[in-house]
Amino acid sequence: MQANTLSGGFTDPATQSAHAFRSVMEAMARPGTLQDIEGAAPPAPVSPAMGAVLLTLCDTETPIYLAGDMDCDAVRAWLSFHTGAPFVGPAHCMFAVGKWGALVPLAVYPIGTSEYPDRSATLIVECDALVTSGATLTGPGIKDHAALSLPEVDAFQANRTLFPLGLDFIFTCGERLAALPRSTEVSRSSVPARAHAGAS
Repeated sequence: MQANTLSGGFTDPATQSAHAFRSVMEAMARPGTLQDIEGAAPPAPVSPAMGAVLLTLCDTETPIYLAGDMDCDAVRAWLSFHTGAPFVGPAHCMFAVGKWGALVPLAVYPIGTSEYPDRSATLIVECDALVTSGATLTGPGIKDHAALSLPEVDAFQANRTLFPLGLDFIFTCGERLAALPRSTEVSRSSVPARAHAGAS
């Protein structure tokens, strides 16, 4: 096993995973906000933020779908060693990982059932930039409105119509993340907001 497979995980797993989990939960609770998340050094093309999310949320019982260039030997080996998560196709995943163009169309992912709406996928989307401007967000956890640089609008509007079923989204860039739960309404109107660019 190569050294780069063994490295890149949390050096202090208990503390760092707790901090990372708090960042993910804060992002989900407050859609449109950017949260810092660090501690992981995964192989390319996975960003430090995406790596930290995967280390925090994935284990042997959370099947992962790797989309596009994320599906490479280095990423598979790293995730297998650090999380033990099984790799599956999009129809059976709990987490789907990739850039937006590789993850669409969204209809291939599980959206839960009326009895178990939580049995749906979360898409972890790697972004070239992540800023608090662009599409307008309203809904639970948002006072008045928020804004986020989403890769498109139509897909998220269609996802919202499925609520309480549907997909949840985590966006990563550099060492920052944002989230868009299925309960959030998305519109095209842009509102002024201070931008925070993530490192690529």
